Amino acid sequence: MKIKIGIIGCGNICDIYFQNLKKFANTEVAACADLVLERAQAKAAQYKIAKACTVKELLADPEIKIILNLTIPKAHAEIAFKAVAAGKSVYNEKPLTIDLADAKKLLALAKKKKVLVGCAPDTFMGAGLQTCRRLMDKGIIGKPVAATAFMMCHGHESWHPAPEFYYKRGGGPMLDMGPYYVTALVSLLGPVARVTSSSQIMFPTRTITSKPQYGKKIRVEVPTHAAGIMDFKQGAVATIITSFDVWPTQLPRIEIYGTKGTLRVPDPNTFDGPVTLITPDRKEKKIGLTHAYAANSRGLGVSDMARALVSGGKHRANGEMACHVLEVMHAFHAASAKGRHIRIQSICEKPAALTPRKGR
Repeated sequence: MKIKIGIIGCGNICDIYFQNLKKFANTEVAACADLVLERAQAKAAQYKIAKACTVKELLADPEIKIILNLTIPKAHAEIAFKAVAAGKSVYNEKPLTIDLADAKKLLALAKKKKVLVGCAPDTFMGAGLQTCRRLMDKGIIGKPVAATAFMMCHGHESWHPAPEFYYKRGGGPMLDMGPYYVTALVSLLGPVARVTSSSQIMFPTRTITSKPQYGKKIRVEVPTHAAGIMDFKQGAVATIITSFDVWPTQLPRIEIYGTKGTLRVPDPNTFDGPVTLITPDRKEKKIGLTHAYAANSRGLGVSDMARALVSGGKHRANGEMACHVLEVMHAFHAASAKGRHIRIQSICEKPAALTPRKGR
């Protein structure tokens, strides 16, 4: 059974979703919408989608069961609330919402309306991170002791066609790229108990060097470098740095340190490897990927939500985990501002592992 999807937001990220949702057996993109109707019409023509329409028309379509919300972050909450109010399940691009209070209200409304909420990233469901999950579940590295995670670059203004929102409320490296890293760690280590952090804005203005806005100045409103500590409920302590302030580094993306060895985890913004096991005698072993979805499989979380709509059970890229991740990310900024640890109030389950190779 194919669940009909309506995409709202036909900007930079939409193409991979249009492409991939055609490949899953249980999803069909039936309509798309955008504030600029011509943009939706162009995507509908490009991907042979039956209907391009306004947001209002899409939300009123009774055949659409899931809204895929690909708008910019500041619009995530508004569109998600409208979708849920219309009795539709919604899957947001990350972050779930900008404000934590909105995320909590959204989950409560969805429960009342008996619909589902999901959120990117779904990269933790890919072959690379699922291979890591399998190794950890088998106890290959023993009990997790600590972890490190690094997302460090010099920002997006050199390549993105419209980079300004990355430096405004709801942006910054923590809320933009942090979801990949924090979600990956939660999927491997479980929920977070408390965090602390130091953050800063090193460059108060940014100059766009990409087209079509070359030369435009951006006033930075959010921290562009955050160095944080996470205490996980199961005991591990993780260090994370997210930055738009640094030039290239040789730091790993993520490493998990256990009582029996170390696991070098692939880039959580991708679906594939490499996965490396480092034993106590310092030998490095490349681990072959044990799961499906090694290619860019964005939309996998939407397909998993469609499965849950039909057969029940919990989808993996769910709203509770996204809300927990959002609270953790906000807590980094709050901890820095207040100069103390912040205890995380929300809880989520570690999402179910996928079956090797078959994927589900």
